[in-house]
Amino acid sequence: MSEEKVEQSNKKYTIFIVDDDKFLLDMYSMKFTERDFVVEVAFGSTEALEKLKQNFKPDIMLLDIVMPTMDGFELLSEIKKNNLAEGAVIIILSNLGQQEDVEKGSQLGADGYIIKASSTPTEVVNKVLEISKSKTPPGGAAQ
Repeated sequence: MSEEKVEQSNKKYTIFIVDDDKFLLDMYSMKFTERDFVVEVAFGSTEALEKLKQNFKPDIMLLDIVMPTMDGFELLSEIKKNNLAEGAVIIILSNLGQQEDVEKGSQLGADGYIIKASSTPTEVVNKVLEISKSKTPPGGAAQ
């Protein structure tokens, strides 16, 4: 296999994917697993918040924006306000690609923004790696 394995200090990245589309959760789970990530998923913001409040500490989070009950911007705001997922690289993965959406994500503390419609699943994985490497100091996220 020619794709490089993803490890930091002999530790795999743990990625937490939050979306309300089961097909996309399954597809991205498979893609990240193929690249040697440990994958955890949440079906929507409410489930994600519950897992984070139970002290789940991912290295990377991928958040959708358009979700029922609580959108990804609200979830990101809650995460930051309550210091959940401290040290995690948080990346928005959404079809909302307007400049104001990207700016809002950045203002709320997102480390990156990927537009689903303009990226293949493999490109999403590669972009997540690029953003994570630029944001994570050697040795990984604070535990």
